[in-house]
Amino acid sequence: MKNLPSAARQAQIRERFAGGPGVSVSELAREFGVSEMTIRRDLAALEGQSHIQRTHGGAMLTQRMMLEFDYRDRRELHRKQKQAIAAAARKLIQPGQRLILDNGTTSLELAALLKDGQHLTVITPSLAVASELQHTPGVEVILLGGVIRRGSPDLTGPVTENCLELFAADFAFQGADGIGHDGAIYNTDLRLARVDKIMRRVANKSCLLADHSKIGATALVRSGTLADVDIFITDTGAPAATLKRFAILGPQIITVKP
Repeated sequence: MKNLPSAARQAQIRERFAGGPGVSVSELAREFGVSEMTIRRDLAALEGQSHIQRTHGGAMLTQRMMLEFDYRDRRELHRKQKQAIAAAARKLIQPGQRLILDNGTTSLELAALLKDGQHLTVITPSLAVASELQHTPGVEVILLGGVIRRGSPDLTGPVTENCLELFAADFAFQGADGIGHDGAIYNTDLRLARVDKIMRRVANKSCLLADHSKIGATALVRSGTLADVDIFITDTGAPAATLKRFAILGPQIITVKP
């Protein structure tokens, strides 16, 4: 890693912090083949950007950057499946429609496919989705109010719920933290479960986006069942026998190959 430009070295140093709680100046100097003084200048630059917090003899990620890396890791998990699911969901969307996108990472993949959207309105509690679409000419973004949920870039709580009640949407696209073998939909957070229920209620149609890893998993709160959604999109890794049981509950089931 010797002879890297300072910007490239600083980017790699920031990534290096994602692998552990902290790194010492001497370790970084050896790893990048530069002096400790050079590393200290790099750390000062990163601290000035609020990426790290310097400690005695080293540095550690700030809380904001730990959140960023955590969210990125969640986005990367089963990403090919999520992208294929999002592509299938994109085919359901017509110009001029009003859409609700929740805070899930698969919804974020869907948002990335709306850059060519025409006269779309996207209503979302997700800061990540809003950021993805904020400069898209054909999409009007409505960011719901609420409390920023600790550890995640999204809004929730009574204000979010009240804001949602103002709208009428054509489609709600949602993820899940788990889908039981009986078709129950699970969330890890009670507040998210309440928001999800309202999303389905104010939309003409709802579409659940969940890769195969969510099937058979449970979490703290049941927010409904597959009988409450119109379309369920998953990937071909989902067990065929389970999908047959899900079909009895009524949703149209679409399976995609990553």
